[in-house]
Amino acid sequence: MALALSLGAAVSLGITRFAYGLLLPAMRADLGWTYTLAGAMNTANALGYFIGALLTPRLLRSRGPGDLLWGGALLASVFMALSGFFTDANTLLVQRLLAGVASALVFVAGGLLAARLGTRYPRHSGLLLGMYYGGTGVGIVLSALLVPWLLERFAAQPHGWQWSWWAMALACAVCTAVLVWPARVMSRWALPAAQAAAGGPQQFHWSDFRFGLAGYTLFGVGYIGYMTFVVALLRAQGISATAVTVFYALLGVAVIASSRIWARLLDKHRDGRPLATLNALLGVAIILPALTAWWPVVVASGLLFGAVFLSVVASTTALVRHNLPPTAWAAGISAFTTVFAAGQIVGPTVVGWIADGPGGLARGLVFSAGALWLGAALAIRQKAL
Repeated sequence: MALALSLGAAVSLGITRFAYGLLLPAMRADLGWTYTLAGAMNTANALGYFIGALLTPRLLRSRGPGDLLWGGALLASVFMALSGFFTDANTLLVQRLLAGVASALVFVAGGLLAARLGTRYPRHSGLLLGMYYGGTGVGIVLSALLVPWLLERFAAQPHGWQWSWWAMALACAVCTAVLVWPARVMSRWALPAAQAAAGGPQQFHWSDFRFGLAGYTLFGVGYIGYMTFVVALLRAQGISATAVTVFYALLGVAVIASSRIWARLLDKHRDGRPLATLNALLGVAIILPALTAWWPVVVASGLLFGAVFLSVVASTTALVRHNLPPTAWAAGISAFTTVFAAGQIVGPTVVGWIADGPGGLARGLVFSAGALWLGAALAIRQKAL
C-alpha cells in the first residue's frame, strides 16, 4: 500500500516538478530564455503549489483524501501534456502554475494517507512515511532515463523538447491509474482514534510550530534552486549528457533509499532536530558543485542531496504526527506544505537572477546553501509539544 501511495509523490514532485530541470537547458536554448525567465517557470509551479496547499484543507472537508489523491494526479497529467503544445512563455507559465495546484492536492492528500497508514503499523511509521515521500525518487529516475534520451532522439525536430512533456504526462497517467487502488481501499478505513498526550494540543496552531515552519520555509527557498538549475550548471561546466543522466538517476535512487536511512531519526525525535539535521546536510550537498566540477564530488553531491531532501519533507509530517491528534493532521500537513510552497516561490527566481549576474549559477547555489543553513539554525529551536 505504501509503495502504491508513493506514486503520488512520484507524480507531484518527481515528475511534475523536477523533470523540468532536465528540460530547462534545451528549452532555454531553443526559446532564448534568460536564467531569470527559466527560473520563473518553477516559480509559477511553486505559486500554483502554494494555492493548492491553501485550497486543500477546504477541499478535504467535502472530499476525502483518496479523491484528492487520484483526482489531483489526473489533473497533473493533463497539465503536463498541455505544456508540450505551447512555446509562448506566458502560456507555459500558466500551465506550470496549474500543474502546481494539482500536484499540491496530490502531495498533501498522499501525505495524510501515509500518516494514517503509519498509525496501523506504529513500529514502522517512520519507514512508511519515508517510503511515501521517497516515491519522488521513482519519478526522478524515470525522468532521468526518458528525458535526455527523448531530447536526443528528437533534437533535429523543431521544438523537439515537446515530446518529453508528452512522455512525462503519459507516465503521470499510468501512476494515476495505480493510485486509484489505495485511494479506494483507504477511503473505507475509519479515521484513527485521537491519542493526544494529556495536556497536549488538540488543534493545530501556527505559533506552536513557528520555528519548524520557519526552518521549512527556508528549506523550500534553498533546495529548489538546486533541483531547478543543477543540470544547467553541470552542462555549463562541460559535463556530458550521458554523465548528467547518470548523475540524475543516482540522485533519484538515493531518494528511494532515503526512507530506510532516516526512519529511525524520524521515529525517535518529537522536536525539530530531524529537520535541522537534514537541512544542514542538504546545504553541504548543494554547495559542493558550486565549489568544483570534479566528477567524484559532483556524484557525492547528488547522492547526498537525494538521500536527504525528501526526508526533510517526511520530517515535518512526522513532527505533526508526533505532536498532534489525528483530527489535526490535515491542518498541520497543509500548513507545512503552504510555507514549503512559499519558499519555493522565492528560490528559483532569486537564484536565476543571481545566475544572470557575475558568478553565474555557482553563486546562486551558494545562496541556496546559506538559506538551508539558516533554516537549520531556526529548526533546532522547535520544541516537542
